[in-house]
Parts: sequence; C-alpha cells; structure tokens
Amino acid sequence: MQLQQLAYFVAVAEVRHFTQAAELLRVAQPSLSKQIRALENELNVSLFSRARGNITLTPAGEALLPLAKRILADVDTARLEVQELVGLKRGRVRLGATPSLCAGLLADVLRRFHDTYPGIQLLVEEGGSRDLVRELTRGSLDMALVILPLHGDPPLDTTPILREYLVVASPAGPEPGAPDRSPKAAPLPRRSYLRIEDLQNRPLVMFRSGYDLREATISACRAAGFEPRFAVEGGEMDAVLRFVEVGLGIAVVPSMVLAGRPGLRGTPLVLADEEARRGRHGPGLLRTIALAHRKDVELTHAARAFQETLQTFLVEAALAGSLPAGVETLVNA
Repeated sequence: MQLQQLAYFVAVAEVRHFTQAAELLRVAQPSLSKQIRALENELNVSLFSRARGNITLTPAGEALLPLAKRILADVDTARLEVQELVGLKRGRVRLGATPSLCAGLLADVLRRFHDTYPGIQLLVEEGGSRDLVRELTRGSLDMALVILPLHGDPPLDTTPILREYLVVASPAGPEPGAPDRSPKAAPLPRRSYLRIEDLQNRPLVMFRSGYDLREATISACRAAGFEPRFAVEGGEMDAVLRFVEVGLGIAVVPSMVLAGRPGLRGTPLVLADEEARRGRHGPGLLRTIALAHRKDVELTHAARAFQETLQTFLVEAALAGSLPAGVETLVNA
C-alpha cells in the first residue's frame, strides 16, 4: 500500500468521479485508475461501485476512507515537523476554536504568536466543540480549544485553561425615541441575576446542533422541570447575538462574547437563588475550556510553541486584570 494510492483513493472518494479527481491531482486519469485498481488488488476488495458511471463507496471503501485521511494527515504533519527543526522558521498550526473564543481572546493570542513566529502558517477552524472534537480525532486539526467534559470518551489529551460563566443575553434598553425591540414575552425579572426557571415560557434563540452551549442550556432547563421554547434555532454565534439584538428572543451565551456589543445586556445566570441574593451570583452556570490534542500524536514544534504562547498570554492577562468579565484562567503562573 502506497501513500500515492491512498491519496488517489481519497480524491476519488471525495469527488465521486475518476476524471475530476485526476484533474484535481494533475495526473492522467488512466494512471489514477491503475493505482486504484492496484490498491484494490492488494486489499483484495472493491473500494468503489462503478455502476453506469455512478461512483459510490463500497462498505470496504467507507471503512478505509477515515483511516486513509488520518494516515495522509499524519504524514503531512511529520513532513512539517522535520521542516520545523530549522529554528521554527517554517511550519503550520491547525487550530480549532469555538466562535466565542474566535471573537474574543484568540485574536490577541494569534497576533502575538504571528509576531514571534512569522514563518509559521496559522489555519483556524471555527466550530462547535463537538464538531472540533470530531475533526481532532480524524487528524484534520493539530489542537483545538474545546468544552469539557468531552462526550463519548474520544482519544484526546486535554489541558484545562479557562473557566467562564454563562449569561443571559437580552436586548439593551432602547435609546430615547427608538422602538422597543425587547422580546414580547413577559419581561425578565428586575434582578441583578437570573435563574434557570426565569427562562421558562420565554422565547430563546438557540444555536445549531454541535454547540455544547445548546446541550448545556437544554439540559439545565430540563433539570429545572421544563422544556425550553425556541423562537429561532440553528444559528452560529454571530447570528444568535444579532437575533437577540433585534428582539427575536434571549440566549444563553458566554460572557466574553458581549464585549463591544452595546446593543446587548448580559445578566448572570445562577443555579442557586439564595447564593445570588447574598451577592455571590453562584453557583452559576459555567463551562471549562481546554486545549486538546490527540493522544497518539506528538504535538509538533509549532503546536507546542502555540501552546506556550497561549498559556503565557493567559497568565499575563490575569495578572494585569485584562481578562474579559466572567472569565478566569486555570493556567498557573
């Protein structure tokens, strides 16, 4: 089995067309077909069903595809790791992060890293935590900032780095003379905090599947004895915040995403009313963010350098008091 054969197989599997795959790889179509046949002969199975020009994967092909992608990704990482030995002047970091982090702390961290290692390519994938865990497991990412606890016990090492409290985002009060865009359900209680029960029968703007925020909110509501009511669902972070701004509903979001959004108000969300009355606003609904990578793959020099840059940034920001409100670092100085 050759790497070239696996690359040809993955290309055909993705486009479901031999000629188009050959064009993408800039090879002759007969040569590509010959290598695919050689791979099938070596494995003693058919990888593609070729009925009337309709190319589909056989069960054996379906089983091979994720393994082939992982092998090719690991070989690419190994090649870059060798190149990085020349003083981190070259390399690549494939990083996954949740939208709240992309819109908040991550930009400053990436800037610092780029200034220190300008020759290292940064590839950032934004997505929900569960989507990022899946991409990590497949080998499509070197590391990712994900939400703990992980689901399904994936083969990942995790290092907790942040803890952030969740808040209820609602439209800020209208300016004088402006129309009131607050949700038309019963107004939220006039307190400095909200309980999970306060969300009952109020329209919620909900994230799409794949966001841990979605599952955390739904689980908290059900634990309080009610089903949440959605005004609209399926959005990414920016869309959810905009929907709240225009008055479609309220949403449970990380506190850091409200920075720089004067049209939104964030109210702490608590689980114990008595503690909140005492001014401690806790225990609140919170989440822990960790830096994760695959257990079976050593971090590249570039990825380790990014990890060190991130941890140093968080320690310095905590000491300077510049972390966003409701965010605490778990990295030791």
